Amino acid sequence: MAKKTKKQQQSGGTPATVALTAAGVAFTVHAYEHDPSHPSYGEEAAQAMGVSPERVFKTLVADVDGELTVAVVPVAGSLDLKALASAVGGKRAAMADPAAAERTTGYVRGGISPLGQRKKLRTVLDASARAHETICVSAGRRGLEVELAPADLEKLTDAVSAPVARP
Repeated sequence: MAKKTKKQQQSGGTPATVALTAAGVAFTVHAYEHDPSHPSYGEEAAQAMGVSPERVFKTLVADVDGELTVAVVPVAGSLDLKALASAVGGKRAAMADPAAAERTTGYVRGGISPLGQRKKLRTVLDASARAHETICVSAGRRGLEVELAPADLEKLTDAVSAPVARP
């Protein structure tokens, strides 16, 4: 992983926003005051930004047949582990150990972004993202989201698009 330059550190850029800027992708940053007592990071983000929960996506890390895999699903739903395994040609999926997810991505739980991860993981974006002009995902820390086109997210993460969320 490339180290942040002094300018990036001073500007408050995260690895996710740095990656988006470097790629020349159009995005909007949304910051809000994170409440540590809120039971759901994703629902908190949707409420704070005034955005429909169907357009705010959470980044989850799962273990599929021994390989960490990222699933990006709407905060209004949950991850279908069987569908995730199938989407990447695997047999069995389980949620990853939180410490392993943090160590591998370089982000803390509740702030894991699908972009700018320490180690690039295979990624699956729920197919419902394509129904929206833009979606919001974590920008790499709690209280910070980026809004971008789903096609740009797919391209930058080399994501597979598949129905991996349940309502």
